[in-house]
Amino acid sequence: MEIKILESIDQCSSSLWDSLFDSDYPFLKHNFISLLESSGSVCEATGWIPKHLLLESDGITVAAIPLYLKYHSYGEYVFDQSWADAYSQHGIPYYPKLVSAIPFTPVAGPRIGIAKGFDRERITKELLEKIKLIADKLGASSWHVLFPEYKLMHSLIPRSAMKRVGVQYHWKNDNYINFDDFISTFASRKRKNLLKERRKAKENLSIFRLVGNEITPSWWEYMYTVYQQTYLKRNGTDGYLTRKFFEGLGSAMGSQVMLSVAEGQGDKAGVKIAASLFFFDDNTLYGRYWGCHQEYDFLHFELCYHQGIEHAIEKKLSVFNAGAQGEHKISRGFIPVEVYSSHWIKHSEFSKAIYAFLEQESVHIKEYISLASKKSPYK
Repeated sequence: MEIKILESIDQCSSSLWDSLFDSDYPFLKHNFISLLESSGSVCEATGWIPKHLLLESDGITVAAIPLYLKYHSYGEYVFDQSWADAYSQHGIPYYPKLVSAIPFTPVAGPRIGIAKGFDRERITKELLEKIKLIADKLGASSWHVLFPEYKLMHSLIPRSAMKRVGVQYHWKNDNYINFDDFISTFASRKRKNLLKERRKAKENLSIFRLVGNEITPSWWEYMYTVYQQTYLKRNGTDGYLTRKFFEGLGSAMGSQVMLSVAEGQGDKAGVKIAASLFFFDDNTLYGRYWGCHQEYDFLHFELCYHQGIEHAIEKKLSVFNAGAQGEHKISRGFIPVEVYSSHWIKHSEFSKAIYAFLEQESVHIKEYISLASKKSPYK
């Protein structure tokens, strides 16, 4: 089998790429990856150099995998800077490295697309061997598969790719009829606290959701502005995503994108106050970014979590992935769950050391999940 390296996702047709993944998972859609690249959010200047792979057999494309050559670890949400420091202390370069991930998107999902009728085990093995050769050619120290779906991650482990365990917070839909049905599962005191919180968040505000073409250009401009402000407050940067990305998101993703928004009332009617961005497919809602121009009590929780849960119930989605960080999510019905990444480290001695670190880290993560789960609001 032969490998083809794409310097841009647009070197592959959208129909071919999407057919290989055969999924409504939004973040691997050709349109989404193309928008990241064409908007200047993902490019050599930002440190994400596309090296997407196509695997071909007798001129037929049988598999694809998103791949980036990177000289830093920003925008990944699986933190390996300490590994890079250890390499540096020994006079060995850790960068560049190869990364298979969705840039700036810590959301589990498919990472290898395989044409129907081909053996997944064989294709995965072939791709791993090809990527090792590419790593040698490009001088990369390692290959990292971030947030792969569980089945793929375990197919990589027997082939010298190590498992890393992380934690995120997910809400699970137990066939709830509506939001009231959901919070009826809470202990009484915690249910009352949440309802009080929701009432407070909605005082003097109009809160509603916009899906697909309901999201106007002015709302996309607003979303970009508050996204940028959030990053300025957090770390003094403008964030990873450009204005052009937000301007193109509605047309690129269609009805798989949603904003929960807040506007003023009375003499501030129609004034944009805050917004939270979501994506969704047939099974899962993905919470991504939030921002506001003015602080309101509990508004973040309303737009980012409660509105998302209501949307998931209405659409009969099974899971709401609210992402990493924030134990405050637990009291609102989210539970801590394991997420994974897979790492192939070329240097044998560092591979052994990192493996030992990951084994210890995994124990701590599992202990944390056990303890955090005891804070659940459910009866």
